[in-house]
Amino acid sequence: MDKYLKSKVKLQILKLFNWIPDKQMICLQYWMKTGRRLNLKNPKRYTEKLQWYKLYHRDPLMAQCADKYEVRAYIEKKGLGNILNECYGVYQSEDDIDFDVLPEQFVIKATNGAGGVGIEICKDKSQLDIPKLKKELHRWLKPQKNGGGREWVYYQYKPKLMIEKYLAPGKGENSLVDYKFFCFNGEPYCLYVMNECFTEGGVRQNIYDLDFNVMPYMREKIKPIHTKINKPDNFDEMIEIARKLSEDFPYVRVDLYDIDGRVLFGELTFFPESGYYDFEPDEFDFVLGEKFKTDLAKRRI
Repeated sequence: MDKYLKSKVKLQILKLFNWIPDKQMICLQYWMKTGRRLNLKNPKRYTEKLQWYKLYHRDPLMAQCADKYEVRAYIEKKGLGNILNECYGVYQSEDDIDFDVLPEQFVIKATNGAGGVGIEICKDKSQLDIPKLKKELHRWLKPQKNGGGREWVYYQYKPKLMIEKYLAPGKGENSLVDYKFFCFNGEPYCLYVMNECFTEGGVRQNIYDLDFNVMPYMREKIKPIHTKINKPDNFDEMIEIARKLSEDFPYVRVDLYDIDGRVLFGELTFFPESGYYDFEPDEFDFVLGEKFKTDLAKRRI
């Protein structure tokens, strides 16, 4: 079963437990996924603080920025409209989409999608089973009150369908490279560099510092990148963009692409992997946790 199907099955199972209050559900899931009791009174780990963040920091701006379409207004307001990918349209129904006018390649996203669910990458429109796809898109549009991970930011806006330009890998790259900056109170600390997403072999990832040196940490069960990734020429620009896009939040992950020298926006993520990470070695959970100042988050509510 691939990652997408596993995510769908997991979400369907978790919907059965929607009646459980947020705090109890989050504590239960944290224990099930990490084998540890969740410390919310005095969290030390990054993974613990992400759960605290879900429960106690409810900034409406976070919901806007988690929405794949609404975030575009935030990017524009920051004076960074030049990094936005081309948007072909936003739709409230799958029947409103005119597939005939779309290019041969495109990407459809649910505006409240997360974790690899709610995305369809079309590389060849002639091979697309449109009736089957429309059924899937219809499911994406069903409103939800909450989700299994209780990531409240994804359920504040009515879900829509957004179609964007397909981003092909840059010259000399076999797959799209994703640069994911971990930012605390407006300051990037480190980043994931990921490639081979949505491939049969599965995503590969390294963790880098801001000098683009590989750090001695990994996510558990994620393979390291097996090809050399060179530091982008515009890496300093990417850091400044991450700094500007994260300055309004105690924590956010800023995802960017670099395609042939042009920086493009990916998304803003407040609860990566719903906060259920395992790192190798485990100490990195505490390293990131030290950067995450929940006392500052409280003052900003």
